Amino acid sequence: METYKLFDAEYKFACLIWDHEPINSTDLVKLSQTKLGWKKSTTYTVLRKLCERGILKNENATVTAIVKKTDAQKCESQSVVEKAFNGSLPQFLTAFLVGKKLSEEEAEELKRIIEEAAR
Repeated sequence: METYKLFDAEYKFACLIWDHEPINSTDLVKLSQTKLGWKKSTTYTVLRKLCERGILKNENATVTAIVKKTDAQKCESQSVVEKAFNGSLPQFLTAFLVGKKLSEEEAEELKRIIEEAAR
């Protein structure tokens, strides 16, 4: 499995791109300043690192994502289940749902997802 591990700040930065792509790098600097409180140098440093890792692409001052948000989320969620719950999805769900009240719609959606995964 490809790994797209993003640190917290990198993930927030990537979310800006996923939500606004394709985005001009100058506009990305402004957006990063507004949403993350980053300086121009920080934005370009993180952008360069994520481009080097094959997660983002910056061509002709236009930034796009190579890695889809769903792929990064999949990697992140699998990492959490593996690290904190020894890979046990039932343990993860039990811990996640303790004290939560699911709506009928949420319960049905989870049942559907589980049934599809079991096929």
